[in-house]
Amino acid sequence: MTGVAITFDDGPDRRWTPVLLDRLAAHGAHATFFVIAPRAVAAPELIERMLAQGHTVGLHCELHVRHSDRDRAWLEADTASALRQLRELGVTPSLWRTPWGDMAPWTAAVARSHGLRIVHWSVDTHDWRGDSAPAMFAATRARLTPGAVVLAHDGIGPGALRADAAETIAYLDLLARHAEARRLALEALA
Repeated sequence: MTGVAITFDDGPDRRWTPVLLDRLAAHGAHATFFVIAPRAVAAPELIERMLAQGHTVGLHCELHVRHSDRDRAWLEADTASALRQLRELGVTPSLWRTPWGDMAPWTAAVARSHGLRIVHWSVDTHDWRGDSAPAMFAATRARLTPGAVVLAHDGIGPGALRADAAETIAYLDLLARHAEARRLALEALA
């Protein structure tokens, strides 16, 4: 990858994901969305739009729970159910970001059994805290280099301290300007 991968977790969100998709289109950028399956089922038009605009849709979960808090049987059931729901929307993910990036000893085996590649991040915006876009950008700017994988959230997930995704969208605008000035593409993961 020669650009920066921007990734979004915990969506789709009926209010904020469409705004984010508009901003990505305005910047000619592509992203990867790690979706919560029931939220995707509740907003199939957003999944369809993501795919139509060239974004990648990956698996996040059915229930947003730390893998290390549950046993293997639970994880196998959660993963199979989430993937079934996404397949009904026409999505067969190959990428998986676990909730909070948490892994249990059996997470990798469950991923392999479903043909999923686990994806982490190298740059965390900490947008869930509700920090301002300029503060997030200042904290991440030095690591926004070729091959970086940026973690942000289009949904308001468990534990979020923010009420909306407005600062995440403003961060995207700052990131896009930074990438353009450095001739870096904002890419989806493949």
